[in-house]
Amino acid sequence: MGKAFDLSYEHEIDATPDDVWEAIATGPGLDAWFMGRNEVEPREGGAARLDVAGNTERYTVSVWEPPSRLVTDSGEAEDGSRHVFDYRLEPRGSKTAVRWIHKGFLGSDNWELEYEGMSEGDPMYFDKLFEYLTYFRGRRATPVNVFQPGPADKDAAWARYREAFGLERDVRVGERVTLQIAGLPTIEGEVDYRSASFLGVRTGDAMYRFLHVDWAQIVGLGHHLFAEGLDRNVERSWAEWLAGVFPAE
Repeated sequence: MGKAFDLSYEHEIDATPDDVWEAIATGPGLDAWFMGRNEVEPREGGAARLDVAGNTERYTVSVWEPPSRLVTDSGEAEDGSRHVFDYRLEPRGSKTAVRWIHKGFLGSDNWELEYEGMSEGDPMYFDKLFEYLTYFRGRRATPVNVFQPGPADKDAAWARYREAFGLERDVRVGERVTLQIAGLPTIEGEVDYRSASFLGVRTGDAMYRFLHVDWAQIVGLGHHLFAEGLDRNVERSWAEWLAGVFPAE
């Protein structure tokens, strides 16, 4: 059956259109807030590539109008699925209005669950773009993306996360937290995002994101580490930590 979808989000940021363009239209810019590792060929008709957790997604740049509009299009998959990302930038005084449109078609049998997941996940990524532009603009990041099977029950998943963090209760946006990460440096920062499926913590040199997707029974990480001189095996270390928190059952 499938479903056509059209989701849009808009926000103003205290940055120039050129600043925002660098974040959305270059591989290093996208690596600092979006998922996976990215490459963008800077021209209309150019290729864009997203590598995340061992999977590769390819897009075509269908509109390239720096620094005002960028559109990337996945094309139609065998099941009819298609994803189009449309960024529109408008200067407003000293700020830039950013509109992000995610539209296309979901062709899988689980399209309803996929749509529900996008409806929660897209705002998290859009928010992360503005966190990056506000606190880490222009800095290069090492992305960490790890996913594995987890509990179907959301409360059980977050209870296990809290136990691993050394937290006695759930936390809210704006709270200062200390997360005890076994085998990795302790995280001391501010909760900058919280929803049913995501917990975000920002420090002076990182944006951390922990997630649980109940319908897919997946737990995962989507971090952006801005510190220099990181261990080249940092993603593997985080994968080992996550596997320890959620061992195979």
